[in-house]
Amino acid sequence: MTDSKYNLSRRHLLQGAAATWLLSVSKIGFAATAQIIAVRVWPSSTYTRVTLESKTPLKYKQFALTNPDRIVVDIEDVHLNSVLKGVSDQIQSGDPNLKAARVGQFDKDTVRLVLELKQSINPKLFTLKPVAEFKNRLVVDLYPAKGAANAEDDPLLALLEEYNKGEDLEKKLPSPQTPKAGKAGRDRPIVIMLDPGHGGEDPGAVGKNKTREKDIVLQIARRLSALIKKESNMRVYMTRNEDVFIPLKVRVAKARQQRADLFISIHADAFTNRAARGSSVFALSTKGATSTAAKFLAQTQNESDNIGGVSRSGDRYLDHTMFDLVQTATINDSLKFGKEVLRRMGGINHLHKNKVDQAGFAVLKAPDIPSILVETAFISNLEEERKLRTSRYQQQVAESILAGIKAYFANGGELARR
Repeated sequence: MTDSKYNLSRRHLLQGAAATWLLSVSKIGFAATAQIIAVRVWPSSTYTRVTLESKTPLKYKQFALTNPDRIVVDIEDVHLNSVLKGVSDQIQSGDPNLKAARVGQFDKDTVRLVLELKQSINPKLFTLKPVAEFKNRLVVDLYPAKGAANAEDDPLLALLEEYNKGEDLEKKLPSPQTPKAGKAGRDRPIVIMLDPGHGGEDPGAVGKNKTREKDIVLQIARRLSALIKKESNMRVYMTRNEDVFIPLKVRVAKARQQRADLFISIHADAFTNRAARGSSVFALSTKGATSTAAKFLAQTQNESDNIGGVSRSGDRYLDHTMFDLVQTATINDSLKFGKEVLRRMGGINHLHKNKVDQAGFAVLKAPDIPSILVETAFISNLEEERKLRTSRYQQQVAESILAGIKAYFANGGELARR
């Protein structure tokens, strides 16, 4: 081999070796550094949530500063990127809790996130493991510090605070055996709690045309609420009236605190087969699901807390059950109520099943409130997705549920309500 050929071959070999070394360093470096792939801000009147998502687990430290009030979050092993830089653009002027957000590379391995506050805040930070389409998440919840003092004005906020502290909410709620004063609809108004499913981080099912379940069911609930408010003998409350995530057990707790006579959770179903269609009504079962479809649906709906983001401090209440004779009677009432609603839903849409199905839905576990889950249509079905987006069908659903409420009480629904 000539000297020139030898030098050329040696140069190629060294270049190849160098490229391999750089590639290995790059891979090691990438593995050692978490990359933020999404930042989301969910403002609401109840609390504001900031979520940072990464393909790898996030490590953090937090502290508070004053003048002005702000929360500082140092995220370790993270480098500043365009996603993080965009956090300031997500802050809305109408956010009651968060004024501004700034981010910078504090040192070579730490990103500092500064959240400037509009009022005194009780922050709650926690991490979430991957679930559904979400990767690892760091969640920053900003609760107004004055919330506990204003518990009467905002009972939902008080329940959320207690839940996040790991307190047993059942001890703060009326006993299932405590009689309600007067007969609903005659001596006092009928109290109805509407529960638009999902919200905030949890979009629910998403149709082919990007229709989100959480948006559709909130619109239907608002329409139904408006109709109920026109009834002189009824009062209505909602577990959420904005795009905010509320844990399943807090939804149930709010209904019990308001001494609701009925609880109605509103959803829009989805299935892997887009041919699946029709409306359904479900009630609770304590003895297993009455069908494979009901079991599958309950499993997906009960995942809401994992998707929406619940800190582990609330697990004690999440795992607590209170099934007794009162619950058995309540389930029977739920089936009667569900039958009335299902019958009216059959007048506006194809029914997926001609009877009320049952499964272990966490959101239906109030021991003393007849509770149903209404699947208004299959959002995964192209035709029904289009229908769900229309004002006409949303209004028809609202009117059908109200007709079911009236029929239930007209047919003696009050009898078991004590």
